[in-house]
Amino acid sequence: MLPQNLRLIFGIAVGTLIFSSCSVGPNFMPPSAPGFETYTANSLPEQTVSAPVFAGEAQVFAYGQEVPYNWWYLFNSEKLNQVVLQVLSASPTITAAEATLLQAIENFHAKRGVLQFPQVDLNASAADYFISHRSLKGTQPQILIPEINLLRLYNASVDVTYNFDIFGSTRRMIEASKATVDAQAYRLQAAHLTLAANVITTVFKEALLRKQRDIYLATVALEEAQLSITDKQFQIGGVAKLDVIAQQGQLAQTKGNNLPSIEKMLIQTRNQLAVYAGLFPQEECGLPKFYLEDFILPTELPLSFPSELVRNRPDILVAEAKLHETTANVGVAISNFFPQLALSASYGPLVIDGDPIFNFHAWIASLGASLTQPIFHGGELIAKRQAAIAAFDKAAADYFHTVLQSFQNVADVLTALQFDAEELKVYTEAAERNQETLNITTQQFNLGGVSYVAMLDARRQYERSLLKLAESQVARLADTAALFQALGGRIIKESKDESCFFRNPAVCGEAS
Repeated sequence: MLPQNLRLIFGIAVGTLIFSSCSVGPNFMPPSAPGFETYTANSLPEQTVSAPVFAGEAQVFAYGQEVPYNWWYLFNSEKLNQVVLQVLSASPTITAAEATLLQAIENFHAKRGVLQFPQVDLNASAADYFISHRSLKGTQPQILIPEINLLRLYNASVDVTYNFDIFGSTRRMIEASKATVDAQAYRLQAAHLTLAANVITTVFKEALLRKQRDIYLATVALEEAQLSITDKQFQIGGVAKLDVIAQQGQLAQTKGNNLPSIEKMLIQTRNQLAVYAGLFPQEECGLPKFYLEDFILPTELPLSFPSELVRNRPDILVAEAKLHETTANVGVAISNFFPQLALSASYGPLVIDGDPIFNFHAWIASLGASLTQPIFHGGELIAKRQAAIAAFDKAAADYFHTVLQSFQNVADVLTALQFDAEELKVYTEAAERNQETLNITTQQFNLGGVSYVAMLDARRQYERSLLKLAESQVARLADTAALFQALGGRIIKESKDESCFFRNPAVCGEAS
């Protein structure tokens, strides 16, 4: 029959197991998605307007379709694909995010190991005791004890401790730690998405700068040819010397005001692209050069339903994971008001080695339980509970704000897609008209029919229309990339770790 104290401990353990399925505090439920059917107040057209130029194709909105993985392939540029994948593989930003995620995972494993499982330790000790000769005095005759100079004590034991999770404190702490892992996994996903979008935007900027440089170089060539004609006309008395000087000044102004600034921005853009790829600016020559003609504008734009946005955008998922973490922390704070039960056990040999009279050895076992019920902590537990609730309220507000910004982001991009297409059509027509005007004015000037100022004004108008046209073409490419990013564009990277995190961060967090 079990001793009375062992029966008591056994009864406590059984009762604990019965109640251990309870977890105090709120259970986390993902917030409901907004119930809207559209992203914008006004309905979108079935397709955008078109223009007969590069990047002027009409784009159709494919409602209900998800953004494809590695969405930049839709621009049909092998050079772009190569650079984006190189950046995602070599960027120190991604390396840092991966390391931070690994740190969170290992911290989760460490916390779960401490909280969820029994702790088993092996203890061993040895001690020497030096004893002097003494006698025992009392009412009885004096008893002489043989003098022993050295007494050795050896002890070894296996100690087991376990904290029973009666009210779910341990489970809530593990839940909060797991949510931290999920948040960091989604941050890694967001880092990939943001970096890919930044690279694509930088590449488009480079292509625009090269196009602008070509326009200005063509303008310089025209002005040099015009200067030659004007000089010949001056030689035969057809124009005044002031016309020649004005043409020379215009040529110098075109070369000095525009080309150097474009070259500067082009070099800086290439430097930025190199850094994205984990290269030094001196190594940018290893990256391909980009021109507008390298890309094809996607004509079908996937547009997931608004209710799916909260499951696709990594920034929303990060905010949701933080909300989950704070919800679990509220449960931890509440559970601290309830009793805490700990069991401990020990078993091992004890050996005393001295004079043969004192030789002793035995196996010693112990079993104990401790129950702690907080009574008065000076308001600490109440304050911690209120702080946890405040943290939850903040996380809920942050989540709602993130969702609002995400919907605004998508709505703004959809609006830009619609009106930038219309703008491109307008600039296409303007460029055609200005080219006709310039051709007629140049012919009339060569025949002496119009002044040099009129011809110069026509050229400036045509040059401005070409620049605006190029900017509009790049804007349509950039708007398309921005839509993919705003919808939470998905990425698959050939890595055994990240692909797992992207599909299901929770599973990766549980991996050993």
